[in-house]
Amino acid sequence: MRILVCGGAGYIGSNMTALLAREGHEPVVFDNFSKGHRTAVAGVPVIRGDLADRTGLLQVLRESRIEAVMHFAAFIEVGESVQEPLRYYRNNLSNTENVLSAMEATGVTKFVFSSTAAVYGTPRRVPIAEDAPKEPINPYGETKWAVERMCHYQAEAGKLRFAALRYFNACGAGDQARLGEDHRPESHLIPLTIQAALGKRADIKIYGTNYPTPDGTCIRDYIHVDDLCRAHLLALNRLKEHAELVYNLGNGQGYSVRQVIDAVRGVSGRDFKVVETERRPGDPAVLTSDATKARTELGWRTGKPGLETMVETAWKWHTEHPNGYCDL
Repeated sequence: MRILVCGGAGYIGSNMTALLAREGHEPVVFDNFSKGHRTAVAGVPVIRGDLADRTGLLQVLRESRIEAVMHFAAFIEVGESVQEPLRYYRNNLSNTENVLSAMEATGVTKFVFSSTAAVYGTPRRVPIAEDAPKEPINPYGETKWAVERMCHYQAEAGKLRFAALRYFNACGAGDQARLGEDHRPESHLIPLTIQAALGKRADIKIYGTNYPTPDGTCIRDYIHVDDLCRAHLLALNRLKEHAELVYNLGNGQGYSVRQVIDAVRGVSGRDFKVVETERRPGDPAVLTSDATKARTELGWRTGKPGLETMVETAWKWHTEHPNGYCDL
């Protein structure tokens, strides 16, 4: 199948592109490289373009004979979304409407959307199932939920078959540790802690140590990027029989901030400074997934569920690429 991978040069997009190619599909990367890295994609067609350009999207969909679209081109920083809400609505919502509009105009009906657990906001109970209330508390979560609703109504109109995949915390390096995280600036806990272990930052901060958890720090559900991408492929295949699919993607097991720090220490064999500071506004104590639906309906299984295994792949990539994709 010929699949347009929007944001295909980013962290998850590049790993998805690699998996699609390995599985015999024909991915076409579409990226403006504002966040992605050209060196993260090799051996596949790469088109530099912007989702704000509907004419360009129409041309790509037609000329590349696209049969399905996977969308990874959202802005993802919660704090930034609070500071710049219009920027997030423009990119995450308006630009996605451009994608769906271009798909409708060219007869492309299959769409796999990178959504987020942020659509749930502060959960009323954990683990979180797909039917939990959708109460996003920031523009990032709001824009993702708005896209899900847009897709829902487009599917009800008979013009779309879509899967919305609600990620918890993607991590690790995929494709045999060949493709890792290189966000600029970095905001994710595992790569930040690895940077501290490598001496590339002075310390790692713990935001809040008095949460109602076993060690007082926040607990999050981490999912290896390889497992995440496999779920996308399974969902794409299931769209042959279903017009609307929604799944949580997580391990269902949470790890605290202290556990992540200890895992990096154990894997790296290095110590580093840890600074305890105040809580950040809006951080729930525990966010873990109930991914029973994905396991039952998709037959999805996580191959790398252990924290140390996930950290090991990230450590391997970061030690081999201390300056990220600039080393390539």
